[in-house]
Amino acid sequence: MNRQTTSPVIKEEEEEEGTKEVVQEKEEEASHPYAFHVSGPRNLTNLNWRDLISSSWKDANYKRTVIACFIQAVYLLELDRQENRTQENALAPNWWIPFKYKLTQTLIDERDGSIFGAILEWDRSAAMADLVLIRPSGAPKAVLALRGTLLKSPTMRRDIEDDLRFLAWESLKGSVRFKVALEVLKSVSNTYGSSNVCIAGHSLGAGFALQVGKALAKEGIYVETHLFNPPSVSLAMSLRNIGEKAELVWKRLKSMLPSSSSEEAEAVSSGLKSWIPRLSSFKNAGFGVGKWVPHLYVNNSDYICCSYTDPECSEEKNDAEKENVGPTNGQVAAKLFVVTKEKQKFHEAHALEQWWSSDAQLQQANSKLISRQLKSLYTSAVSSQVMQGKLPR
Repeated sequence: MNRQTTSPVIKEEEEEEGTKEVVQEKEEEASHPYAFHVSGPRNLTNLNWRDLISSSWKDANYKRTVIACFIQAVYLLELDRQENRTQENALAPNWWIPFKYKLTQTLIDERDGSIFGAILEWDRSAAMADLVLIRPSGAPKAVLALRGTLLKSPTMRRDIEDDLRFLAWESLKGSVRFKVALEVLKSVSNTYGSSNVCIAGHSLGAGFALQVGKALAKEGIYVETHLFNPPSVSLAMSLRNIGEKAELVWKRLKSMLPSSSSEEAEAVSSGLKSWIPRLSSFKNAGFGVGKWVPHLYVNNSDYICCSYTDPECSEEKNDAEKENVGPTNGQVAAKLFVVTKEKQKFHEAHALEQWWSSDAQLQQANSKLISRQLKSLYTSAVSSQVMQGKLPR
């Protein structure tokens, strides 16, 4: 019987080829466009013992940078899953490890098995290794980060399904992701206290973060919220705008009618009043809460979120300014930050990367749209609490 033997030369060549493949894989990982050292923030200060005296988290730019990186990590968790990366070559961990956080939970969409969110918690062990003995002031104990739409075949269908849900109804409450995110955020808030928890999202994820945060605020649970490029365009909003304009035109028309036509005018008016409130329900008077102050980050060149700074929404400017500066006389408040760069292409204006860019220049602005969204949220909830003799906690 013949025995096949491998010559030392062939064996050595196979080992060399194997070594070359490993080296090539590592080089590809190191040069991957989503690697933290390739596309992550530049000139980032690492946490150290000095943060016990002067916390980096007190710097708004630093906080924005870190939270944006956490959202990027969620995008990469899903890409790592799709591309079958292992713990050794995964891209996502490098987007939270430098900030002394660890992954404790992933949020899974049961429809397609995709990762759409993650809970990142303060990593005390990693921090102590760098002599950061306690959590710096301003650093949350836990962050719920939600990604936006990924145009990759494994998850694209469900992402776009939720995009269309928002476009049609300006609501994401019917989505599986809303229910999961709300339950997880409630659980984490109960564990650590709402003041130690943060929720953040980008694009579609920002839409979920806004509505989940609002749902908790209705219950008197106020969680720090950061929204990057939140969606602002929907058919529902367009209908409300039509209702507003129709009501304005009718009032002007009515003022021009002769007194003899007053009865006919009242008849038409009653008909209009039956449907206009449905389209402009945000105008109902109510009590503001003012304890939940979401932070919105938008770019005027991004048509997905530009309605938050739409110049056509400049009416009632004084009220909008009051609502954005801070909670005054019980009114709700929001902080809106706008990129001051010149006109950009859409893919740049909607990119998450701009929010950790070293040359990012932001200015605070007013938004009538977010004021409407928050006002309409609290009107019915707080009014019912007052009727029942309850106060929000």
